Amino acid sequence: MRVIELSNHPGDMLADMSRRRHAAQSRAQNGYQDALIRHQARVQTIRVRRDRAREHRQWWTWLRLTFAVWAEQRRAPAKPVPDQADADTEDKIRAGIAGEQLVATDLGRALADDWTLLGPHGLFAIEVKNINATVYVDGDRWRADKYDNYGNLVEQRPITDRRGRSPSEQLNQPADELEQFLRERGQQVTIQRLVVLTHRRSRLGPSRRPTVRVATSTADVLSLVDASDGQLDVRRRAEVERLIRRDHDFHARGRR
Repeated sequence: MRVIELSNHPGDMLADMSRRRHAAQSRAQNGYQDALIRHQARVQTIRVRRDRAREHRQWWTWLRLTFAVWAEQRRAPAKPVPDQADADTEDKIRAGIAGEQLVATDLGRALADDWTLLGPHGLFAIEVKNINATVYVDGDRWRADKYDNYGNLVEQRPITDRRGRSPSEQLNQPADELEQFLRERGQQVTIQRLVVLTHRRSRLGPSRRPTVRVATSTADVLSLVDASDGQLDVRRRAEVERLIRRDHDFHARGRR
C-alpha cells in the first residue's frame, strides 16, 4: 500500500505543545532563579546587620535580626513544578500517533500497492482512537467507561476533542466535505467511514444508531474492505487522488 502523507496534524500539534511547554518551563525557571537571587541577597543583608549588631554588643538588635534571618529564610521562593496536565496531553497525543502508525503498518502489510489509502474497493476514511476503556456509542455521543481489575467503574467521561466533537463527528465532518468536493468535480464517490479503537484494552459496548462503523482491530478494517461493493478503476483512483491532493494543497496555502 502506498502512503501519501498530506499533513501530520497530530505530530505538528505534539511538537507545538512540547515547544510551548518547554518555553513555559524555561520562563518559570528563569523567574525562580531571579527570585532566588533576590531572596539570598535579602538574607545576606540581614545577616550582615545582625553580625554588626553583635560586634557592637547590641544584643536586642542582634536577637531581633536573628529571628529576621530565620523568617526571611522561610520565605524562600518555591521551585517551579512542571505542568502535569500538559505532559498528560502530550502522552495522549503520542498514544494516538502510535495507534495510527499501528493501523497504517497492518494495512500496509495486507494491502497491495494498488491501494493509496483509497483503492479498488472504494474510498475509506479512518479515524484512530487509542482509548483504554469500554466505549459506548449513542448516535454521535461517545462515552468511555474505565474499570479497575475488579470490575468496578472508576471513571466515566465523554469522548470528545478540544472542540467538543465526538470521534464520529471528527470523521464525518471532513468526509462529508470531501464527498461534496469530489461530486462537484464529477466524482460520485461515497466515502466509507470507520473509527478504529487500537488500544489493547479497548472494548466496544452496546451501540445505538451509530453514524460510523466502529472496529477494534485492523482485521475488522480489512473485513470491511473485502465486503465493500464500491469499485474504482485505476483511472478514477488517480483522478480522485489528484483532486484530494489539490484540495489539500489549496487549504494548506490558505492556512499559511
